[in-house]
Amino acid sequence: MNEVKESLRNVEQRYKLFQQQQFTFIGALEHCREDAHDKIRPISSIGQVQDYMDHHCHSSTSRRILRMFLDICAELSRLCQHFEALHTGTPVTNNILEKCKTLVSQSNDLSNLRAKYPHDVVNHLSCDEAKNHYGGVVSLIPLVLDLMKEWIAHSEKLPRKVLQHVSVPQACQEATGAAAGPHQSSGAQPWLTKPKSRHLTKDGRSPRGKDQARSKPPWRPAGGKL
Repeated sequence: MNEVKESLRNVEQRYKLFQQQQFTFIGALEHCREDAHDKIRPISSIGQVQDYMDHHCHSSTSRRILRMFLDICAELSRLCQHFEALHTGTPVTNNILEKCKTLVSQSNDLSNLRAKYPHDVVNHLSCDEAKNHYGGVVSLIPLVLDLMKEWIAHSEKLPRKVLQHVSVPQACQEATGAAAGPHQSSGAQPWLTKPKSRHLTKDGRSPRGKDQARSKPPWRPAGGKL
């Protein structure tokens, strides 16, 4: 869980940089739409942005910002897969995860998405742009981030044993599995094996030192007995 939380924080940091360049992003889409003679329909999917970058983007600045958007979307898609592998889920977490997976799919229609308060990405667009062209595409990432944080909040309330197998690094899992195997009689549980030097003497007492039994004389004066 800690690993995916860290991954999500990294995506959030990238998104903050992207958000600061929203006007550059909108300008890049505008130029691509002009080149594609596609000024009527809104930006409605991740696949459409990909197509613009591949076939209608002629500026390095525009290509850079479109690539940044697509990379963040790809990272969110990979996070969905990581989330899915963490645990079998509950009806609540599964529903949230399905929403995330749908939103970040290449062909999903984004045109009706609108991020609301506390997000202000739509407010930074003109009324016409927000309504007809770019409101959905700028709302996508913040909405998915919100859903992912909600998924984590619900998942952290689950019993620890549900997440135990993913909270431990893979190497530790393998080590644990090996220790439980038939060939690991010691090492994983060294405290279960008594050292040979600790065997009792004939009179039922433990020797005081490592070599005491070996150096003990065959007889002792009567006054020397304990």
